[in-house]
Amino acid sequence: MTKKIVGLENVSGVELAVELQKGGKFVIYRYCISILILTFYNTSNTYFVRADESRVMPGLIFSLLSLFLGWWGIPWGPIRTVQSLIINFQGGKDVTAEVVTAIQATNRAKQEI
Repeated sequence: MTKKIVGLENVSGVELAVELQKGGKFVIYRYCISILILTFYNTSNTYFVRADESRVMPGLIFSLLSLFLGWWGIPWGPIRTVQSLIINFQGGKDVTAEVVTAIQATNRAKQEI
């Protein structure tokens, strides 16, 4: 399943390159949902966060989700909830290099056709 990139709507390739040079990042957030003995530890869609935007704010919804629904699974619920909160409050996991590589590979493949 391919996850979408949130925040790239109506952004041209040139605008994207400029934003990345200014310090924009592609970021994923973690969240945890537990049901008794089952704990699900997942990643969000990828978010494009411009250089002048907070990387913590888009992750707040995933932190709240984890806070309310993550604790309840024993033993992994509390562990994964804390991991999610740490990652999200540090601004998420930076996956810029991986996304840029994938975009470049897609563009090369389109040019070869």
